[in-house]
Amino acid sequence: MYIQSHIIDTIPVFKLEDSMKNVVKFFKNTTYSHVAIVADDMFLGVISENDMAVLDASGKIDDYRYNLESIFVKKDTSWLDVLESFARNEANILAVVDEASHVIGYYNLNDIVEVFIDTPFFIEPGGILVVAKGVKDYSFSEISQIVESNNTKLLGGFISDSRNDVVQVTLKIGTTNLNEVIQSFRRYNYTILFGNNDDQFLEDLKQRSDYLNKFLNV
Repeated sequence: MYIQSHIIDTIPVFKLEDSMKNVVKFFKNTTYSHVAIVADDMFLGVISENDMAVLDASGKIDDYRYNLESIFVKKDTSWLDVLESFARNEANILAVVDEASHVIGYYNLNDIVEVFIDTPFFIEPGGILVVAKGVKDYSFSEISQIVESNNTKLLGGFISDSRNDVVQVTLKIGTTNLNEVIQSFRRYNYTILFGNNDDQFLEDLKQRSDYLNKFLNV
């Protein structure tokens, strides 16, 4: 997926010899999490907005070069890796660096998320299914086989959670035979965390039954 057209070149890049007051002013006037620092036009790192409370604004950026973080992406970094970098670094802006370590601009988190939302995973009609299984027991090839063996298209999927040796996989599948797909996943020992209306109906029925039992036992 092409995201290079979303590189922003209107956000400033600061030099080591610049005053920290300029950096403080930048963060006060924006909502960005980081800003890039260069020396002789070469990328050195970024300063985080979170550090502003502990850095002395009266000095030069050079005084805090060891506070710089090496957070950046390359121009040819894939959009999924760009999203991962945003999440891993808790950033809403990422410096984009070319092969010669020159800063050519920034990616804005909102822009990249919009690219993700415009993918067929979100646009194509279908149903969302969230399944879970042991990290050593699941495979995407098996998941694909389960969906397609029920004459349903797998439009996309990703690992949405992983903890305690259990992975959670969010799937977008075609709208046909959704219930059959769910039953197949259960036969393969997948736990259904979110499925179709039939599952929601059973959950609602259980809740109402529990309420009725409590009422009758009063």
